[in-house]
Amino acid sequence: MMHSILVVEDDDSLRPLLADDLQQKGREILVASSVREALKAIRESVPSLILSDFRLGDATGLDLFKAVQDLDPRPGFIIFTAFGTIPDAVNALKQGVDNFLTKPVDLDHLGVLVRKTLDLYDLRQRLHEMKNGGSDEASTAIIGESKSMKQLLSAIEQLAQTDESILITGESGTGKELVARQIHARSQRSKGPFIPFNCAAVPEGLAESELYGHTKGAFTGADAARSGLFRASEGGTIFLDEIGELPLPLQASLLRFLQDKSVRPVGSSQEETVDTRIVAATNRDLQTEVKAGNFREDLYYRLETFTLTVPPLRERSSDIPLLTAYFLNEFAREFNKDSVELSSEAMERLLHYRYPGNIRELRSLLKRAVLFSAPGEAISQIPLPDGENPGAISSDDLFGEALDLPLTSGDLPSLKSVEDRYIQWVLDKVDGNKRKAAGILGIGRRTLYDRLSE
Repeated sequence: MMHSILVVEDDDSLRPLLADDLQQKGREILVASSVREALKAIRESVPSLILSDFRLGDATGLDLFKAVQDLDPRPGFIIFTAFGTIPDAVNALKQGVDNFLTKPVDLDHLGVLVRKTLDLYDLRQRLHEMKNGGSDEASTAIIGESKSMKQLLSAIEQLAQTDESILITGESGTGKELVARQIHARSQRSKGPFIPFNCAAVPEGLAESELYGHTKGAFTGADAARSGLFRASEGGTIFLDEIGELPLPLQASLLRFLQDKSVRPVGSSQEETVDTRIVAATNRDLQTEVKAGNFREDLYYRLETFTLTVPPLRERSSDIPLLTAYFLNEFAREFNKDSVELSSEAMERLLHYRYPGNIRELRSLLKRAVLFSAPGEAISQIPLPDGENPGAISSDDLFGEALDLPLTSGDLPSLKSVEDRYIQWVLDKVDGNKRKAAGILGIGRRTLYDRLSE
């Protein structure tokens, strides 16, 4: 999409320089020399990104940010700052500003920040479109713009138009049920029911009755006849989650259904025809289960003809910002909080975490972060699970080995000296791995590179 950028700068020589450079890179440029002029321009046309000096004649860049932060989607926002106002810029980051750049402005660095911030704006735009796309769409929305997710969405669209049984594979927490719901919603059965059944959650003795129903008196406690979930999903879809956990006797009856679309209630001698589609899912390797004798080979080959694999989150890290924006919005509404955003450092940590629990784990991390977030401040800390926070260190190690402070006040080092010593110590501890070091220090890698170059 064509992005528009508003440059707010009261320096008459710098303003046209920035505008010309950005315009040559294919951006639509608006300019203003004050917050008053900027607000007038925004009322006429909301830009995708605002580049603003911090110190302006009539107000500050932070004042301008506060005036636009409730727009949905909010424009990207980068603040220019002189060295003396860096603390103010850091405070602006806590308020939710996307980034800041020190003067004199490095145009190459500015280009990188502009691309990164516009990417975040595109994510907010996509989130805005999903929120306003209707409840049915939101309930089955699969969030992702990565290559692997685009391929998955294309396959869903094609398979949804058939009436074949489908097997969905993928690790726990990747969203296999969401894929099943999307298939149902896109199919000709969308007006019918979608019935989920977790094959691992019901004891073997009850599973057959749950699925196929039973006649009155079929077993102790069967005081009345009952239709099963297959009958309840008539005209729609039944989703068999964790099908690798289905007991072998039930696998045989499921194979029979796939062959002739009929079920036999417990206690009955009559088979009943049912018009329903089966979508199954598993986080197990069913080929291995077949070799181990835990899964019927004939049922496996009947199901695996049309297979969809949901990629783990670690293989689609480019989708993490979009997922994060979606969940932050969800939990801000749930906990009655104003719009919540992450700092760039917190996002950096999320981007480099491995997510053994996949999307379910990311959602849980963000829910906890939003619940305990401070009003009016961007979330800067995302506590990762014990043992997964790269290079976690103890306080004893920190003060005993890293700082090595002298005992007499006359020999105490400067704050910068202590910081430099600690940064170098952390780097030594992680064998020079700058990504891990930045994660421990709670700063972005570029910030770390800047400190090292000093």
